[in-house]
Amino acid sequence: MSTFIVVDSCCDLPLTFIEEHQDCLEVIGMPVNVDGFEYYDDLGKTFTHDALYSKLRQGIMPSTAQINSYRFSEIFKKHVALNQIVVYVGFSSEMSGTFDSAHSSIELVKEKYPAADIRVIDTKSASIGQGLLTMKAVEMCRKNKSADEIVNWIETYKMTTNHWFAVDDLNYLKSGGRITPTEAAIGTLLSVKPILIVNQDGALKSYTKVKGRKKSMKFLCDKFREHYNNTEFEKVIIGHGNVIEDALVLKNMLLEHTAEEQIVVSELSATIASHVGPGMLAISFMGQEREHK
Repeated sequence: MSTFIVVDSCCDLPLTFIEEHQDCLEVIGMPVNVDGFEYYDDLGKTFTHDALYSKLRQGIMPSTAQINSYRFSEIFKKHVALNQIVVYVGFSSEMSGTFDSAHSSIELVKEKYPAADIRVIDTKSASIGQGLLTMKAVEMCRKNKSADEIVNWIETYKMTTNHWFAVDDLNYLKSGGRITPTEAAIGTLLSVKPILIVNQDGALKSYTKVKGRKKSMKFLCDKFREHYNNTEFEKVIIGHGNVIEDALVLKNMLLEHTAEEQIVVSELSATIASHVGPGMLAISFMGQEREHK
């Protein structure tokens, strides 16, 4: 039996990567409502990133919802019917109930396919960190590694997936309840850029604050230099919230420490962008065990 990878749209991988590997990878989209337009996040295919970020910059706040068990079961059934083992590389259970939906959907699948082999992984990761693990899973599929080998690798190394996020627009953190209105107002006035991490529990947490965009980019680069370890997987993903110029500046900074062919630049899609807003810069890579703060 062959192995097929399923991931949700929180992975923030480039659409080109998804399309290139559609024979062994499928994305299931989070429900998104943007100014009354409801759709499933498909990484910019239905609702382009430019259109999405235009709405965000107008002050429109999209809403998102978790994927339900029925939708997971329909995707899983499709691949089980093709005699495939399904490995779902899931969004952190600390941030969404989506992982629980995926897990509970297995029983729905087994009502029709009792022998279905479905593995669901709580990556304790989000956005491009989840995307990084998905890229590794796809690479292993290409090398004809078994489902057991893929699952074991992710479970072994997922906590060495480093996530570092530099937020630009504090209003989105305010709307999500992560900072107070006063903190948002003062931070905006002082050009303070919060740095967020995904910690060892798989939760999004504040790490520190820096002043100004240049210092936030330097901070990301410094953390990369401090923690990067390419022994297990050499890829690095830079995520950005519709600020490609800044992302390319950050890429050039990283080139002092890694090869260009290892760096993937990806625009954050609707699911994550709805909660962090435009201007976000992020970096994910395999390294030392995550800092816990």
